[in-house]
Amino acid sequence: MTRQKLVNCSTVTETVYDAFWPLGMYPDDMDASNLALALRVVADQVTPEIYFAYTGNGDWDHGMEAKNDEVREAILAIATELEFQ
Repeated sequence: MTRQKLVNCSTVTETVYDAFWPLGMYPDDMDASNLALALRVVADQVTPEIYFAYTGNGDWDHGMEAKNDEVREAILAIATELEFQ
């Protein structure tokens, strides 16, 4: 199988996609949708949709929750681009 060509993707998505297959090896059962699914699982594990920081410092907690949301949205945006390939 040859590597699937991406169209209309951001450079971030292309970089993630390229890193998915090191040394130009492309297994027959892998495509952009497999990577998208893997990224969604990563997002759920690393940056859960419902995330609460409880340090007692309101500003810190709010900032951590906002950062979690920002990182999650970035991961999911890459997954969405890959799903539409």
